[in-house]
Amino acid sequence: MNISAIKDNIKLQKYLDSLKFAFYCMTHPLDGFWDLTHEKRGTYAAANTILILTLIVRVMKLRFTSFLFITVYWEEINIFLYLASVLFPLVLWVFGNWGLTTLFDGKGRLGQVYMATCYGMIPYPVIQIPLMLLSNVVTVDEGSFYVVLSAISLIYAGILIICAMGQIHEFSGAKNILFTVASLFAMLVMVFLLLIFFSMITQGISYIVSLIREMLFRL
Repeated sequence: MNISAIKDNIKLQKYLDSLKFAFYCMTHPLDGFWDLTHEKRGTYAAANTILILTLIVRVMKLRFTSFLFITVYWEEINIFLYLASVLFPLVLWVFGNWGLTTLFDGKGRLGQVYMATCYGMIPYPVIQIPLMLLSNVVTVDEGSFYVVLSAISLIYAGILIICAMGQIHEFSGAKNILFTVASLFAMLVMVFLLLIFFSMITQGISYIVSLIREMLFRL
């Protein structure tokens, strides 16, 4: 076996170990997320894998969840916008949290915030995949189990992300909660600024188009 193959095997093993470490973070969030960044147990490749898996599961839910729990009108669904409903808040959260915590002695870097957030999303695919199968065997009367477990997957992921931010920034519990709320507020501010920006761009383009039409009309 040549040196290149050995390096590839080492990289693959590191990737698999870092991906498996997500389950440790899921069950031991405080120790797990500390080791994730401070002990470099996590990798961007594993974080990207978890994010992609989350997106895939989100789309699969539309196809494989029983119609008793989800009614899908495919002609009205834009898959890109549907996926953007995950990616856009993720981007806002990462930049909002990193920007605020950097100003107040947060230890986490931008990449670490992204990585820890993706690792914190692991409960969603882990719980939702068996739920898709469960939805096709339970009755309407038993559907409350599906609803509760589906909500747990989101709440669990949210709790892990909050724990992750506290560990990578080395914040106390109260300070972490404060900056979590502040980060959510920062997301709203960024959305507001983006809406204003695109509104100005749209108005500017409309003005230029109308100006060009007027010039062509006069010519």
